[in-house]
Amino acid sequence: MINVIGIGQNRENMTLGAIKAIEESDVVIGYKKYIEQIEDLIADKEIVKKGMGDEIARAEFAIQRSLEGQTVSLISSGDPGVFGMANVLYQIVSKYDGVEIKVYPGSYLGAPLHDFAAISLSNILTPLSEIEKKLRYALEANLIVAIYNPISKTRKEPFRRFKQCVLEIKGEDALIGIIDSTYEPPKPTIVALRDLTEDIVNMSCTLIVGNDLTYVQDDKLITPRGYVIRSKVHPLSQNHYEKFLNGEVVHGPNRECEFYPCHYEGQYCDFCYCPFYPCGDSSTGGEWIKGKNVWNCKECLWLHSKDAVECLRPPLEDILEDVEDLKTKKKTLLKLRRACLLKTNPNDL
Repeated sequence: MINVIGIGQNRENMTLGAIKAIEESDVVIGYKKYIEQIEDLIADKEIVKKGMGDEIARAEFAIQRSLEGQTVSLISSGDPGVFGMANVLYQIVSKYDGVEIKVYPGSYLGAPLHDFAAISLSNILTPLSEIEKKLRYALEANLIVAIYNPISKTRKEPFRRFKQCVLEIKGEDALIGIIDSTYEPPKPTIVALRDLTEDIVNMSCTLIVGNDLTYVQDDKLITPRGYVIRSKVHPLSQNHYEKFLNGEVVHGPNRECEFYPCHYEGQYCDFCYCPFYPCGDSSTGGEWIKGKNVWNCKECLWLHSKDAVECLRPPLEDILEDVEDLKTKKKTLLKLRRACLLKTNPNDL
């Protein structure tokens, strides 16, 4: 069991559930500044302090201890779903089987939040025009949108306007997470917009509208934030990017390759080996092979689309001066990847 604990601004802001989870833990892991704020709660625990920026290392260490049968508390500042420790853990944990996670305070949906807006659909004192304007700006800015007061017996029209806004801006495949608090514990549901109907929503529901990169993993709603996962450059990838740097890599489909097409007819072959490997981001179709610590790109077709290649190749040619830059400049490369993802929308493939 891994408990992801948000301590708020300080020790006094913690929830009772978070305190109880720490009391039941064998190991407490966190950035040293956060650990110092809860020293009165963990005197009898094994304490592991990690430096700022070691989010991946913290997550991996917590998972390993959990797999050994220990109960682990992974300490975060603020709300771990907002400040990000829950997101990185859910992205990494898909490598493994049998790891249970609870987030305090947290969403029963998983880790859906990134930058987000919270909007009420109640039009009792707010005109529908104002509600709709807020919705459109938030959706067009690619924010996660949390909806409260979604519907009531007498207020149907705001919910219908909400659905229409999401349809026009995000499309019918947009992912919607629903938390229904009429159940104990609250009941989580994830649907595509096309399946979001009035009969499954009530006044006690909170809705989460995913952004363009949100995906479903093991029945959880995950919004990737982007973390650097270090890896050696494979010899075949090294050979490819040596040719790339020498201007020897064809632009567009390489029909002379004996394996063409390895994905689909018309694919662009500029990036036969992914320059971002492993990205750890399942929003484009990749996934961890459980128990193998191997990132599988087989279902990721985005990198071979014309739009993606034309967005990526010119800046990549400027960024890469040496094959080792695939490792040393990975943060810069991942920012480029994200920018082109949001520009080209991989969900359209």
